[in-house]
Amino acid sequence: MRLDQKTAVVTGAASGFGAGIARKFAAEGAHVYVVDIDAKAAQAVTDEIGGTAVICDITNAENVTALHDQVLAAGPLDILVNNAGATHLPQPLETVSAEDFTRINAVNMTSVYLMAKAFVPGFRSRGQGAILNVASTGGVSPRPNLTWYNATKGWMITATKAMAVELAPSGVRVNAINPVAGETPLLKSFMGEDTPEIRAKFLSTIPLGRFSTPEDMGNAACFLCSDEAAMITGVALEVDGGRCI
Repeated sequence: MRLDQKTAVVTGAASGFGAGIARKFAAEGAHVYVVDIDAKAAQAVTDEIGGTAVICDITNAENVTALHDQVLAAGPLDILVNNAGATHLPQPLETVSAEDFTRINAVNMTSVYLMAKAFVPGFRSRGQGAILNVASTGGVSPRPNLTWYNATKGWMITATKAMAVELAPSGVRVNAINPVAGETPLLKSFMGEDTPEIRAKFLSTIPLGRFSTPEDMGNAACFLCSDEAAMITGVALEVDGGRCI
């Protein structure tokens, strides 16, 4: 029970890596706020693990403020996981639409700013807290034709390190995990299309020979957000089967 009596907010927690993180946190004793825009899926995860489902568009400042007020009304927050993410279909960088560019920037970057603006003051005032940002191997070793997605994840890694340096004197730790692609709703978007040939080509770049799983992300996230990682901050941990070697 490494997160016993802890309270955590996990964004994008209704599916994929976010659901894996939420399940692991709950299994380790945390009360989890399952935050997502998909009400039905968020409630399904909550019914499975307990906790609280919250429908929230994390790119909207008013929504994030309402989330903050709901969480803090029940007690202080210990862990914030910025997991929600978006991508564009693989294509030459100059052909990505302005709408897609704006959307991925809002989900992958603006939301991190809005969540920090809402929750960091409480972490500072308590002198403790853990923030985990879910970045990507794309921010370390970019693949062609996912340029603007890769760029947002590179931003998230830099933001993690900058936040860690600034918040360390307040006793707040900030880390990131860099997953390789996994069996999540975004997999088909990363690959363009899901065929055995494309999967085999993708997997050939991962030394351990498999996609990452929600359980992999949950285990890594739990460690970094637990007291076992009390001396770790500013780290972007590659959970990638060796992809970035």
